[in-house]
Amino acid sequence: MKPNPENLPVARVLNLMADDRNLQKLEAVTKALGSETRLEILRFLSRHTSTVLEIAEALGLPPSTATLHISILERAGLIETDLRPATRGLQKVCARLFDRIVIQLPAEYEQEDTTVEVSMPIGAYVNVDIVPTCGLAGEVGIIGHLDDPSAFYEPDHIYAQLLWFRRGFVEYRFPNRLPPGVVLDSVEVSFEVCSEAPLHHDNWPSDITVWIGGVEIGTWTSPADFGGERGALTPPWWDSQNSQYGLLKVWKVTTSGSFVDGIQVSNVTLDDLVLKPNEPVAVRIGIKEDARNIGGMNLFGSKFGNYPQDIVLRQRFRRAPRP
Repeated sequence: MKPNPENLPVARVLNLMADDRNLQKLEAVTKALGSETRLEILRFLSRHTSTVLEIAEALGLPPSTATLHISILERAGLIETDLRPATRGLQKVCARLFDRIVIQLPAEYEQEDTTVEVSMPIGAYVNVDIVPTCGLAGEVGIIGHLDDPSAFYEPDHIYAQLLWFRRGFVEYRFPNRLPPGVVLDSVEVSFEVCSEAPLHHDNWPSDITVWIGGVEIGTWTSPADFGGERGALTPPWWDSQNSQYGLLKVWKVTTSGSFVDGIQVSNVTLDDLVLKPNEPVAVRIGIKEDARNIGGMNLFGSKFGNYPQDIVLRQRFRRAPRP
């Protein structure tokens, strides 16, 4: 990877959850975006603030029409306006507020008291053993030096939003918040990940493996190092020719085996995991030395790539029956 060292501002992202509490906001935003004219106004405002008359002249609109569209965008919270003194009275100046909009679709969750979930930043690893090429990036720039494994020990590594390496692993320790006296039904680990090629490559397989509690639970082969279009959350300072996003993958261990996105990858079950009450749950992610496809790994945080999440550990359980 060859990052762009230019220190550009971080993309402004509007994150919306599609649920009952945000229906009015969602309706206003989607209505505002459902017009070619309003999209042209947003595009025009991407580089500078402008008055209503400047927008109208640039887009060939009557001032009254421009005012109507701007009011819709303002009600949706996509632009803000300010009245400033002019040679004759006041003039309305418009500014765009966001560069990206991420809408999280609703999902059906299990009852609150049957799932324990912990989110871990990708930079909060407690053990690392990697082989270059490698590096870390935060929201505003590179952390440490490129292709130098010692960069993974920089104090700022906790702020990483993207990390990559050719071979090896990073390991995390999650607090075990499982309540006492319950029966564990499954353990899940999910994160955004892809292969690691020079720049990016649409045919670059890599075998990515996950361990839980020191037990190897399975391997998934990433088909590519994804690029060619920018990730929804990837900050603008990151060069467009580099890796942009990954796929959101879910490793799951149950009483019947281990799965990646519902496809069984091994016969490891919950009984094989050594998860003790009040002891942390170790999760290791990496590329094995004897992997068939050693194509490296990019691991994305909540502010890089396409998915606004870090590494998430979920433990689903049920109450033990009373004797």
